[in-house]
Amino acid sequence: MDFFDKLLPYLLSGISVGGQYALIAVGYTMVYGILRLINFAHGDVFIVSGLMMVYAVTWMPLWLAIPFVIVFTVLLGFLIERVAYKPLRSAPRMSVMISAIGVSYLLQNLALYVTGGLNKNYPTIPWISDTVSVFGATTKMVTLVTPVLTLVLVVLLVLLIGILFGLFQGFCVGYLEIQPFIVSMAGMFFARGMTAVISTAQLSITAEADQTFYDMANFRIYLPFGGTINRAGKLIMPYVGIGVVIALAVLVVFFLMLRYTKFGRALYAVGGSEQSAAMMGLNVKATKMKAYVLSSFLCSIGGICYCMNTMSASVNQATGLEMDAIASSVIGGTLLTGGVGNVIGTLFGVLINGTIASIVQFNGKLASSWPNVLTAALLCFFIVLQSIFAKIKERNK
Repeated sequence: MDFFDKLLPYLLSGISVGGQYALIAVGYTMVYGILRLINFAHGDVFIVSGLMMVYAVTWMPLWLAIPFVIVFTVLLGFLIERVAYKPLRSAPRMSVMISAIGVSYLLQNLALYVTGGLNKNYPTIPWISDTVSVFGATTKMVTLVTPVLTLVLVVLLVLLIGILFGLFQGFCVGYLEIQPFIVSMAGMFFARGMTAVISTAQLSITAEADQTFYDMANFRIYLPFGGTINRAGKLIMPYVGIGVVIALAVLVVFFLMLRYTKFGRALYAVGGSEQSAAMMGLNVKATKMKAYVLSSFLCSIGGICYCMNTMSASVNQATGLEMDAIASSVIGGTLLTGGVGNVIGTLFGVLINGTIASIVQFNGKLASSWPNVLTAALLCFFIVLQSIFAKIKERNK
């Protein structure tokens, strides 16, 4: 216990510093890891924004200084890209690297010239600068906030990528009137290929990599019923993870949206008949685009929950998952012709599909390919059933 008490202050300090590094790393990941653009000035922009905060609070209120510094930093990044990087986009990468190093040295020397190389005291920000006690160790509130802020920024980045992806696909389908099958298939191959471009390695989610995300992934809510006793005589209670909680919350939100909002009714109308929807005054193209944006947004949430469940990420994950999603929707009552379906039915379809996979997995005697066989059989059965009901409905008209 004494060792823990002595080590905890250093751990908290390391979390604070590491969280600040992580904020810079998120930007570097977007610029270089994804877009393959070179920029060595991340750390220098970080220092310039800190110095601007020091000087800004001397001539304006704190509540105004914070947004002013944020806007100034964004404009500085925009200016760097326009002046130092944009003219060299078609130049060899070595030229861009030399320009990036020059920008870094420029910002460093400019900061030294302005400050004279002397340390500056950072202004005290209410609540963030407060001192708190954690298990007897004293630290600043910023130490606890920084890792959470980093996680929030990463999650928002993932959701933003999904929204932009859906926006582009929705524009292609709704306004350019390209076949949805072609657009979605091309989007799937593009996303899978870009995943391989970013990283082909198996990435594990560990406490060393990101403590906050690791703790969220291992968060469990134990149920007060359904416990079983294992061979060692220990009572094992069932539990649900944070991914299940997020999925159920999203399901409730979208159930209410589809049932009680104008947009939800517009989705059903467009799915049933585009011509009728247009005659009713609905914007069919905009509705299609919004549908694709929401679909990609949900995929982003699902990807985060999937990684929290598997505690890993790789380019080969979720291969063929789109067929499971289609099968679950059809089993849940969604018509492939459009206009009919609800999230509650899809939930039951997912439960049926997942139960089949779990039974085969824990049986131990069946081959791993049997879940796909049973899912395909159920999918064919429900598609035939839908066709029979459609024929009966046509005859009764």
